Amino acid sequence: MATLAQRLKQLRSQISDAELVYQRQPGSVLLLAVSKTKPSEAIACAYRSGQRHFGENYLQEALKKQQELGAYAITWHFIGPIQSNKTKALATRFDWVHSVDSLKIARRLSEQRPTHLPPLNICLQVNISDEPSKSGIALAELPPLCEQVAKLPKLKLRGVMAIPAPQQDFEQQRQPYKNLYQAAAKLGLDTYSFGMSGDLKAAIAEGSTIVRIGTALFGERDYS
Repeated sequence: MATLAQRLKQLRSQISDAELVYQRQPGSVLLLAVSKTKPSEAIACAYRSGQRHFGENYLQEALKKQQELGAYAITWHFIGPIQSNKTKALATRFDWVHSVDSLKIARRLSEQRPTHLPPLNICLQVNISDEPSKSGIALAELPPLCEQVAKLPKLKLRGVMAIPAPQQDFEQQRQPYKNLYQAAAKLGLDTYSFGMSGDLKAAIAEGSTIVRIGTALFGERDYS
């Protein structure tokens, strides 16, 4: 069985190959290691292998890991659903928040971001497959929400995030990403947070700049 360091090397190679195949700038796609449910030691192991960006879905779990890994210069991304009572911790303890889906949440993050920290990098989550069970705004809501969020102090609106409905066919995987990229590119955004273990290549083909990889790096998750 491949070690975590070997899997990380393989993923970086896959990303580089996809950048080449789809005529993307070399190094233009960031690997975000999704470490939810994984122990701090796994994160430390990935860090020692050169990984610097880690994504967490659950706030309390993430805060515990941040405390345990305080000696490491990790860039922390929050990629899970956001409740209003969690925004202060997110604004204080994270470098990126990918899952903003309302002006209310964005305002709270702006108001609660400490002044001594740089602006909080923000992505707006779009429900690109219009799934009732998924968080995120409709694609048609993106332009007006972008305009409102861009005016908020202490935030830096970077781009969009999406989790489309799973598809096995490569071309079907590409289509929702294509739709989102075309809409977001018109708004002057520079970050496209989409693509996971199962559709990494399709996402890179359609403009992703951050691929969020968990299972392919850390293995299957244990939710017990």
